[in-house]
Amino acid sequence: MEPWKFAGFWNIATSIFSNMIATIVVIFIIGYAAIVLEHPLKLDKTVPAILTGSLLWAIIALSGLGVVDAAHQGGEIEGVLLHHVGKIAEILFFLIGAMVIVELVDLHRGFSVITNRIRTTKKVKLLWLICIIAFFLSSVLDNLTTTIVMVSLLRKLVPTRQERLWYVSFVVIAANAGGAWSPIGDVTTTMLWIGKKVSSLGLIEDVFLPSIVCLGLPLLIASLMPTFRGNVHLGSGDVTASEERQQLLSSKAMLILGIAGLVFVPVFKQLTHLPPYMGMMVSLGVVWFASEFIHPGDEFYEERKHLYSARYALSKIEMSSILFFLGILLAVAALESVVSTTHADGHPVGLLMSMAEHLQQAVPNTDIVVILLGVLSAIIDNVPLVAAVMGMYPMDQFPMDDKLWQLIAFTAGTGGSMLIIGSAAGVAAMGMERIDFIWYLKNIAWLAFIGFLAGALTFLFLYPILHG
Repeated sequence: MEPWKFAGFWNIATSIFSNMIATIVVIFIIGYAAIVLEHPLKLDKTVPAILTGSLLWAIIALSGLGVVDAAHQGGEIEGVLLHHVGKIAEILFFLIGAMVIVELVDLHRGFSVITNRIRTTKKVKLLWLICIIAFFLSSVLDNLTTTIVMVSLLRKLVPTRQERLWYVSFVVIAANAGGAWSPIGDVTTTMLWIGKKVSSLGLIEDVFLPSIVCLGLPLLIASLMPTFRGNVHLGSGDVTASEERQQLLSSKAMLILGIAGLVFVPVFKQLTHLPPYMGMMVSLGVVWFASEFIHPGDEFYEERKHLYSARYALSKIEMSSILFFLGILLAVAALESVVSTTHADGHPVGLLMSMAEHLQQAVPNTDIVVILLGVLSAIIDNVPLVAAVMGMYPMDQFPMDDKLWQLIAFTAGTGGSMLIIGSAAGVAAMGMERIDFIWYLKNIAWLAFIGFLAGALTFLFLYPILHG
């Protein structure tokens, strides 16, 4: 390398690293780009997530930058980090408990109790049935699990792949819409609920009807399309019966126990005012206890018992997803905590809070900002997006169940449907059915956008009516 070129490169590097705030932002952007480009890079997104999260806190510690605590006052880095790790742990323990319960129900083939009841051959009727089941199932499970269950079902009901792609795509829209109005239906709503930004009843009251509109309008339009005219063949005709024979004696009991356990969590929080993960641990303990004594069949041998145990369910949950959430939430917590400026009264301001103030000056209407963030969630993972928003807007200005939090729950949950890569449900469907990105963009994106926009406008119309 020529000396003048090396000197130029060195000057740029020196100028960047002389401003440690800029360094933190650059590292976050690089880490985030690696997460977004997971498939082209052939690198699991967990790796850049945990590296970014840990590196940002290391840089803050080594550079001696100031940090703000939960009350937005200056604090010691150990105490601030401990606070964030505690809040993140609440989310992770909640997710682990929910994942194990869902896996236990699946091991006992509990979901077949629901899916085996579908008999219709009419395309339009099948579309509505599938979407309604996905909508309500995702509010109890989550949008990712619901999508996996429904895609597995559709492989039995719709043998022609080209036809099946349409149904799978609508499952993504339905699962995301169903997860948006439930505190346990999507990771982002769970984050908002555990972070005391929304209450379970408030979320249902404000977001349920917009979510119905978000799904219902695309369904109405699709019902008039040539694609969904006529009948669909149910394959060999014996698939459903065969699947019914595969049901276990424990299927119905485990399904009822699993769903009851998940629904009990918000009830437990309402009764005890303890954090949601405590209710999830209670439900997990009950379901785990029951699974030890419920036999899947009459001829149940001891050597097969482990295949239906909670230990086996634990081995099947995706720990890489848990570590991804840990890494990305630590990274966002670093951006929230590091002091970037100080107000005239000496009040330190974190980086995300400072960004929110600039954004508020540029776009005074927070409704427009949140809707744009929902559109952005089709491109950017909604977990860090919502985590960033939670750090940008303080609770003293935007208390629990404020319109901002309810709207971000809806937009971040449903905005991802506009692109097949915009949500965990979409990525799962893309992987299972090899859905082409361009095909989804041409055929489904406009329907998802219409539903998203109609749902957001419904929310903005209803909120002042519901809240006087």
